[in-house]
Amino acid sequence: MSEFKERLERSIENLKSKLGGIRTGRANPDLLTHINVDYYGSSVPLKQLANISVIEGNTFVLNMYDAGATSSVEKAILKSDLGLNPSAEASVIRMRLPDLTEQRRKDLVKVVKNQSEEGKVALRNIRRDILDELKKSELSEDELKREQETLQKQIESYVTQIDHLAQEKEKEIMTI
Repeated sequence: MSEFKERLERSIENLKSKLGGIRTGRANPDLLTHINVDYYGSSVPLKQLANISVIEGNTFVLNMYDAGATSSVEKAILKSDLGLNPSAEASVIRMRLPDLTEQRRKDLVKVVKNQSEEGKVALRNIRRDILDELKKSELSEDELKREQETLQKQIESYVTQIDHLAQEKEKEIMTI
């Protein structure tokens, strides 16, 4: 059962990281974590090429470790779906996070709902795997029934966590 709890916790952590990457009205360095840069022929995460900081609440400042990678980083940011316009000065890149429109906020809420639904599907898959293992075990029918009920209660608590995380993120997105 410890493997079961571990898998559930990993699902929740995965959802938290995905939700952290969805942008709100404030600049957050986590927004840039999924950007990979073509650096000398290999794909490298942006955070390995630059120190990412936030100033004034809505401006990213990237201090490049290697000034030669600046143009590659700019291209990768422009290709991303974040809608940022980088402006480079030597080995520093600045980007102002544009204000969110009402339609963009609604679209982001839909993305949050899809992510939370994917998290719930992952929980259901884990539950199915555990139930299959329980059915293969040497448990009596009564013990099997009790284990299934315990399992269902645990899954429901994790589903509640997912719903809570999604509601918090939706509220954060819709706050102007």
